[in-house]
Amino acid sequence: MTVRNHVSAILIACVFLDVTASNAGTVDAPVMSTPKLVTGASPIYGLTLPVGYRQWQMVSVSYEAPFDEFRGIVGNETAMAAYREGTLPFPDGSILVKLAWKRVASGESEGAFIPGAATTVQVMVKNSKKFATSGGWGFGRFVKGVPADEAQHLTCFACHQARVKGHDFVFTRLAP
Repeated sequence: MTVRNHVSAILIACVFLDVTASNAGTVDAPVMSTPKLVTGASPIYGLTLPVGYRQWQMVSVSYEAPFDEFRGIVGNETAMAAYREGTLPFPDGSILVKLAWKRVASGESEGAFIPGAATTVQVMVKNSKKFATSGGWGFGRFVKGVPADEAQHLTCFACHQARVKGHDFVFTRLAP
């Protein structure tokens, strides 16, 4: 197994375990609400962390070299149905959440890396009327449950618009 495949396998296992832990009996909650750890909504878009997002299905995983971070992306049932059916644009009510962790060396396996400290949780919510000026998507970026500042939120749509306009402003593709 190559180092890259080994890292991917570890990341997928870690994200899968985190996302699927205590999945039994949970209901997908498309309604946005404020969990206790969140102190406010994201600037500009007014988003909070969705209830139950850690129990949603995994869309994919990624590694972002500039940030040296592993990322796990999950979606609510509306988003997952769109992915499975190949529906673009995503329907209103679709929610994607990206969880990010610093990459750290595993002390148990040479050449292997595991998720370290959590860095951000990022949210995209599709509501074509409410977020008409940002491609139908609202954005939220949270650090330790607290929304990032307005300056960080100003970069969200511009980045998505510049790079993935042809994929309804969504970077993540469904993992095979």
